[in-house]
Amino acid sequence: MTEQHGDAENRGARGREPVFLIPGGVTGLIGVLVAIHLAQGLVLNQESQLQLVNLLAFLPLRIAAAAEDIGLALPLVWTPFTHALLHAGWEHLIVNVAWLAIFATPVARRYGTWPMLAIFFASAAAGAAAFALTDLMTVAYLIGASGGVAGLMGAAMRFIFQPVIVGQDPETGERVILGRRLASLSEMMRNPRARVFTLFWVLLNAAIPFLPLLTGQGVQIAWQSHLGGFVAGLLLVGLFERRPAGAQ
Repeated sequence: MTEQHGDAENRGARGREPVFLIPGGVTGLIGVLVAIHLAQGLVLNQESQLQLVNLLAFLPLRIAAAAEDIGLALPLVWTPFTHALLHAGWEHLIVNVAWLAIFATPVARRYGTWPMLAIFFASAAAGAAAFALTDLMTVAYLIGASGGVAGLMGAAMRFIFQPVIVGQDPETGERVILGRRLASLSEMMRNPRARVFTLFWVLLNAAIPFLPLLTGQGVQIAWQSHLGGFVAGLLLVGLFERRPAGAQ
């Protein structure tokens, strides 16, 4: 976590905070999501929009249809990932972008842009797989970045509430803050804040399928994708962890 320490030194030397606190990789991903949504509304006509959704959205029915025509399964190579680039409307996009900025930022600062993107898209694919488990024989399709965002949330839960790591500067011998340690799953659940947040998130999404019983209306929320992405992020983040030099 030397990057964080260096940023603190730079801020102190300049005597002011940086204007943009969101890492460049996160800003770039948000820019891509916004640009695609703008293009859908301002550049593409209705027919082209439908073609784009057909090309990039994840449709579980293609898995079953592949038994009759293997060519129908070809989009399954990319749509578990590309569905995260599309959104149903501005409200859908804004909510996902807000959560993305919150949880992608600590992950990108800790591991860098490429690991953050790897967790995002791998979690989106895990969310698509979870969605397929319940909607395999329906015509429902999945779009939105929420599965990937949930994965970044799960990844962040492993360290944002944990104690900091204290190291020693090899030249001066001074004690320095290197960052927060990565907790195991059991350690994470023993942390009160991480446990409450995780249980609230899981129970909230698990309750979504029962909302129509109370409202009498269908709910267009891919709760399966949220849960699948969250679990994937929890498990994948350890692959990118490196023990800081000089940690005690």
